[in-house]
Amino acid sequence: MKPFAYTRAHTVWDAVAAVSAEPGARYLAGGTEMVNLVREGQESPDRLVDIGDLPLTEVRVHGRGVRIGALAKRVHEHPEVRRRLPVLAEAGLSAASPQVRNVATPGGNLLQRTRCHYFRDVRFPCNRREPGTGCAALRGVNRNNAIFGGSEHCVAVHPSDIAVALTALDAVVHTHGPAGERVIPVEELYRLPGDEPNRETVLDHGELIVAIDVPPTPFAARSHYLKLRDRASFAFALVSVAVALDVRAGVTHDVRIALGGVAPRPWRARAAEDALRGRRFDDDARAAAGEAATTGAKPLPHNEFKVELVRRAVVRALSEVEGR
Repeated sequence: MKPFAYTRAHTVWDAVAAVSAEPGARYLAGGTEMVNLVREGQESPDRLVDIGDLPLTEVRVHGRGVRIGALAKRVHEHPEVRRRLPVLAEAGLSAASPQVRNVATPGGNLLQRTRCHYFRDVRFPCNRREPGTGCAALRGVNRNNAIFGGSEHCVAVHPSDIAVALTALDAVVHTHGPAGERVIPVEELYRLPGDEPNRETVLDHGELIVAIDVPPTPFAARSHYLKLRDRASFAFALVSVAVALDVRAGVTHDVRIALGGVAPRPWRARAAEDALRGRRFDDDARAAAGEAATTGAKPLPHNEFKVELVRRAVVRALSEVEGR
């Protein structure tokens, strides 16, 4: 491990100034991600700026929406989140293990890096880790990799559960950075790999997520997160689905469907939403949505099973939320 400097920030702007001043500086929050990246060699920071003392831990209801501080802990246990945003509570509860969830932060969760084996194992070439070296997953074992949104340079998937749920809730992140403050929809926070897979988000160097806002919507309270994985705990999604519905008198007035485990970012299944919107919410409509959710899928040699898994997962998630 390369030696690095350590700084503890006491204000948001101190933190932003410290990281933006050094190209090799990185933020450290709960540490569940960065500590592993440094130890295993995927990151070699010159400086870690600890933001754990910043006052970004509040979960607050404003109007009918919810604001979540980027350093809030165990958000999935908050009574207002469980009542108003069940899809977010379920996504948070499905992540990692109780020990990790006790120290992890929502800001860090949104910005965690891929669990692609070829990124994590520094013996293999990886364009995300070392641009221009190639993507070993394209010709390797790619069972866990993307069926949507990949490129010839990268087919890694984004691992965050709460990012999928927040995408289905039309959530936004608030950031502070060297150029000032920004509000970014969670769906637009992530970049597709294209020919620059090492640029994973739209954030500038030093830009810090300080809060997440979930706006009041007619579909947030009737929502569900379904995660399909190889084991029941401490495993990342093969396929996950976040659904949020506004159904009145048996007709779907509005809907959000987001997929996880299948793309380099949370993947909005807009064709599936269109298959439901304005129709009676019945078995035929749910089956149509499941079929439409696979529109544009480009499976790799070892992950073609994900196409059928997406179809079935969407139908199941919609069926489970029906009675809520």
